[in-house]
Amino acid sequence: MKLSEIVESIRFSFESLKSNKTRSSLTSLGVVIGIGFVVLMGWSLNGLEQAWDKTISTVGADMMYVDKWDWTGGRKWNSIRSRKDITIDQVKLFAEANHGADLTIPMLRSWGKRIGYKTNSIGGIAIMGTESSYGRTSAGTIETGRFFTEFEDERTTNVIVLGYGVAKALFPTGNALGKSVKVGKYSFYVIGVLEKRGFLFMDFIDNQAFVPLKTFINNFGSSRRSFSIAVKAESVADMDRLREESRGYMRTIRGVTADKDDDFSINESKAFDDNIKDIRLYIWSIGIGLTLLSFIVGIIGIMNIMFVSVAERTKEIGIRKALGAKKSSILTQFLVEASLLCFIGAIVAFIGCSILIFFGKMVIVSFYPDLSFISGYLPPNLLIIASIVSIFVGILAGLIPAMRAAKLDPVESLRFE
Repeated sequence: MKLSEIVESIRFSFESLKSNKTRSSLTSLGVVIGIGFVVLMGWSLNGLEQAWDKTISTVGADMMYVDKWDWTGGRKWNSIRSRKDITIDQVKLFAEANHGADLTIPMLRSWGKRIGYKTNSIGGIAIMGTESSYGRTSAGTIETGRFFTEFEDERTTNVIVLGYGVAKALFPTGNALGKSVKVGKYSFYVIGVLEKRGFLFMDFIDNQAFVPLKTFINNFGSSRRSFSIAVKAESVADMDRLREESRGYMRTIRGVTADKDDDFSINESKAFDDNIKDIRLYIWSIGIGLTLLSFIVGIIGIMNIMFVSVAERTKEIGIRKALGAKKSSILTQFLVEASLLCFIGAIVAFIGCSILIFFGKMVIVSFYPDLSFISGYLPPNLLIIASIVSIFVGILAGLIPAMRAAKLDPVESLRFE
């Protein structure tokens, strides 16, 4: 087919749409809704990835935690619960053996503590006892103040670094430094506040507070508690090697024979990848379901309108065939018209979604400032996807009416009234 015939088909299509503006607008409504779902679904998944990447960057993609417990819970809870605790002696042996790690940091935790300041208090907080070197990890990044020093750890000083969520609950005005908070019967001097680490996911990690390890043992004890070992790799690329080495060291230290499974877990941020995949799958499932429903409605509507258009222009088709128009020209004209109808619907949907997302982000950020990193515009690739999908839908919807138009007998068409 010549380029001139395609250009002529596009011109005829525009003239037809202009002469039936109301009908064309109503017909493309289903396509507008369908493309809107596609675009919003793509934006939602992009926002999901941004939120997860932000969480990973603060948790630390170069960090792993050797622990008695499995962060994801696992399917063998009873066997996990019956594991022996990781002792301080095992922690020391692991640190001596694991020379490939950038940092090896012991940690103890006490769950469900309540922290209070004057009349404000917050419960369900995890108090973490660790060493000063934890402040050198991405998970120990300070927003205000500082992390405790090695000297403060050795002297069992009652200093505390609050997680972002704890500080926000106790000090709404943001002035936490220098204040004295109470954890149970013990008073602690606030020297720092961690930056926000959980975004949409894992927000519980902001409800933690860190104290020097010796202070923790002195105040809360270490009996019947299992140590956790934070291991920092020199780089993310070094994680696979370090993970396997750490597993081997711990199996040897804990006397796990070759025929036995690990009696410990190596936790890292990627352990939650399956959770993100599930969320992504839910969004895709809902989005695709609604999209298909809208497209089915749109295809049926466009197909009916195209049948009406063929009937209204039967005599015109007869004249064109009598003047030598080929079947392919007639077929192309109606396919282009249906595709153009859908393409215009895609452009309208994209513009509408762009406006919705731009102002929607402003409203969301006004209530949840921590979500300001989410994009307020649509990526250009979504426009390309929307355009391709709309053209495909148009061809699908217009194929049968176009074939019917192409097969019309010219003589019979000229007689049509």
